Amino acid sequence: MEVQSVRLDSWIWAVRLFKTRSAAAAACRGGHVRVNGTPAKPGHRIGPDDEIRLRVDGLEKIVVVVRAIGKRVGAAVVPECLIDRSPPPPPKEVLASVPRRDRGAGRPTKRDRREIDRLRGLGL
Repeated sequence: MEVQSVRLDSWIWAVRLFKTRSAAAAACRGGHVRVNGTPAKPGHRIGPDDEIRLRVDGLEKIVVVVRAIGKRVGAAVVPECLIDRSPPPPPKEVLASVPRRDRGAGRPTKRDRREIDRLRGLGL
């Protein structure tokens, strides 16, 4: 089903950027979705050539609408509906450098917190 314009939350769910439509609407309400550089509500109408920037699981995705679709499509059809211009994800070494505490170790002590802040470059 192809139309000229469609609701934002419906489209980002239909092209499988979010698992549920309610999660897509919550991301819009939370300010994690921008259309052409401006924050957008779930009911914002989008059409071809609109640029959508959104944060999914802490990573920024940038997509351009090619086709406005109203129903969820299979994964094989998704590349026909959007152009993905997302930056590459950060290397795993960067993600692994964040200190992790052992499970069950409890809350960090004041001394532990200072060491963690110093490692992150937040300490004075």
